[in-house]
Amino acid sequence: MHKKRWLLLLSVVLISVVVLWRWLPKEPVPVWLVTVEQGVVEATVSNTRAGTVKACRRSRLSMPIGGVVDRLLVKKGDKVDSGQLLLELWNKDREAEVVQAQQLVTSAINESQNACLMADLRQREAKRIESLRSKKLASIENLDTAQTAAQSQQRLCDAARGQVGVAEARLQLAQAILDRSRLHAPFAGIVAEINGEVGEYITPSPPGIPTPAAVDLIDYSCLYVSAPIDEIDASNLRLDMPAVITLDAFRNRELQGRVRRIAPYVLDLERQARTVEVEVQLETLPEDIALLVGYSADLLLIEARHENVLRIPSEALLPDNSVWLVDEQQRLQRRAVSKGLSNWTYTEIVSGLKEGERIVRSPDEPGLQEGAAVREQTDSLEQR
Repeated sequence: MHKKRWLLLLSVVLISVVVLWRWLPKEPVPVWLVTVEQGVVEATVSNTRAGTVKACRRSRLSMPIGGVVDRLLVKKGDKVDSGQLLLELWNKDREAEVVQAQQLVTSAINESQNACLMADLRQREAKRIESLRSKKLASIENLDTAQTAAQSQQRLCDAARGQVGVAEARLQLAQAILDRSRLHAPFAGIVAEINGEVGEYITPSPPGIPTPAAVDLIDYSCLYVSAPIDEIDASNLRLDMPAVITLDAFRNRELQGRVRRIAPYVLDLERQARTVEVEVQLETLPEDIALLVGYSADLLLIEARHENVLRIPSEALLPDNSVWLVDEQQRLQRRAVSKGLSNWTYTEIVSGLKEGERIVRSPDEPGLQEGAAVREQTDSLEQR
């Protein structure tokens, strides 16, 4: 009997504790809040792997013929103009051939002038004899002789003119052979690399066998970023699409660019990661930082942009498209919303919330439930 009383008393105490626990006010749940505001929301696509900064024009220049380097007129890092001479092989023999060809042209021109002058004299002589013959002051034999001589000399004149053309063609050939021993800049740029020194013998690249270029020339006036985009997102890409470029070397800078090329095929180098190569050209080159070809870079391609719309941090949105709203009594309400554009940072709210309302920024915190009292954390979410 005594034992039954103790059990009954213990049951009453436990029930009282449960009732008190349920009805006594609970400690408010600490949460981080954010205010619903207006702003810009962009739908974006990013690259799957790091991209690379490249030059719109880069030429790895090689000599078309082999030879010994006689003059090296530039060094690494030099700025050069279009057409500037960069390197010259030993070519004294070819220069002599050009001089010889020039002299042959001069000689052929002189011979042509003399032959044609004689042809003109013979022609005038034939006309004079013909005039005398009309007055019966010259015989027919004299006229035939004069006309034959004029025709013969005219043929010599024509042949001499032909020799001038041959001599000029030989001069062009000799000059072309000489030019092959000289390397000129095809465009203005910066010398990035030089393979060869004065006195060294360099050879041209055999067909199909890549060899180091004699001079690597880069045009830094135009730069772009080449990066892979997942095949799933490729259908949303279009030429001239705006993009934001970030570089590991300058983490606090964002550069603007536009899509200039979308590869017409899918790269399948990795079976599980098929991508499309995209090129984004920088709209303007920054003057306060030195962008180098080869820098790693990331792309954020902007598919759509909505301005002056309601937005919330994307992390505040629950998987079922709802949020935890904090009412005037500092209690939680589950609120369903309709969303528009979304990215990793912000989500556009089409309906369900009003500007100025406050919601829980981190909805995965323990203790969040309908009607629960909350208190705002004073420290920032990033400092947790």
